Amino acid sequence: MTPTQPVGRYRWTICALLFFATTVNYLDRQVLSLLHPTLEEEFGWSNTDYSNILAAFQFIYALSMLFVGRIIDRLGTKWGFAVAIIVWSVAAIVHAVAIPIGEGAVSLLGVFGITGLSVSVVGFIIARALLGFGESGNFPAAIKATAEYFPKKDRAFATGIFNSGSNVGAILAPLTVPWMALNWGWQSTFVVIGAVGFLWLIFWFWFYEKPEKQKRLSVAELAYIQSDVEVVDVPADREEEKAEKVPWVRLLGYRQTWAFAAGKFMTDGVWWFFLFWLPAYLKAQYGMEGVAIMLPLAVLYSMTMFGSIGGGWFPKYYINKGYSPYDGRMKAMLIIALFPLVVLAAQPLGGISYWIPVVLIGVGASAHQAWSANIFTTVSDMFPKITVASVTGIGGMAGGLGGVVMSKLGGAVFDHYAAIDRIHTGYTIMFSICAVSYLIAWVIMKSLVPRMKLVDLK
Repeated sequence: MTPTQPVGRYRWTICALLFFATTVNYLDRQVLSLLHPTLEEEFGWSNTDYSNILAAFQFIYALSMLFVGRIIDRLGTKWGFAVAIIVWSVAAIVHAVAIPIGEGAVSLLGVFGITGLSVSVVGFIIARALLGFGESGNFPAAIKATAEYFPKKDRAFATGIFNSGSNVGAILAPLTVPWMALNWGWQSTFVVIGAVGFLWLIFWFWFYEKPEKQKRLSVAELAYIQSDVEVVDVPADREEEKAEKVPWVRLLGYRQTWAFAAGKFMTDGVWWFFLFWLPAYLKAQYGMEGVAIMLPLAVLYSMTMFGSIGGGWFPKYYINKGYSPYDGRMKAMLIIALFPLVVLAAQPLGGISYWIPVVLIGVGASAHQAWSANIFTTVSDMFPKITVASVTGIGGMAGGLGGVVMSKLGGAVFDHYAAIDRIHTGYTIMFSICAVSYLIAWVIMKSLVPRMKLVDLK
């Protein structure tokens, strides 16, 4: 490839597919939180009931992450991603019939002497658990596709772009779900949004193929994609054989795996807390629900677009100055970890206007997306491609468990302080945890992996 020869841009078509898949992923994920105030009144849920439903999603998501990466490594990116989106799209639609499902499950459990369960809570727990299983495949598959189609120096930027789909999903959801629920009923929102995933599948099968087999890819672009020199690599026809020789137990023996897992555990729960509890926060503190929350949440999640894309670009500044990919990324992540501290002011200043906490939480959520774009890419910085999905799955499991902790903690804290008419104190506590989690995570990660060290599987 000569310096003047154009590289080509087909890899960005793949990035666009990953972006839209992540958008759909977050649309499906957020419907319940936006309907929470409505369902809470209709079925008489407590904060603990709601947190149990959230925890079911997050626990199954976390558990699935332990093996979904390995499944994707075995199936390959194309079919692994397709199976994942089919499962989670079906699960999203199943929410519409959560009550009949709950009635059947409660009746069955009654046969075994388990009684006193809420039909609605059990039904939604089952639906959310199935959704968690399907959605767990999105990020391992997307990170694997990114590692296949982008050299290391571009992966954080590509990851930031496709990860911004989570922001777009979070923006579109409050702009559509309350309106659909008001005009068509809450069941319709699950059906309509769940069906979008099947539309994405058509384009995925049409446009995606491994780079070595992709006929739309120019020779120059393929050479650019493969410009990295892997410390450990194998021929394409032996990747499956090699992957079978890297068990999870061995991956857990690397400090790099634990650094990634610790970072995910400490910070994923923060994002999910914002995603799942902000509609409840606006209702509890400002009496806002239904279509009234559309604009504030849309503005808040629009802000996160800057963090997702800008955070992916930021490490290149240090990498271009001579830092290794990991070291440049960690330096950028330290700066990013300072921004969520503004969330500490959300409650003290919230009495002035609800827009102040919306903007401050927006800054914190934007920082999370910048952090997320980089922490995902630390895996492909240090691990061979054949293990990327598996390591991402391990970290995703840790992040899911962090989400379970945040959801259960939030439900208990909010029920306690609501009972003594001090719900604002409950949110102050939870926002404080969210604010400091990133700095703690960075310190742990840096302690485990002080500097760039490639994993050698030999």
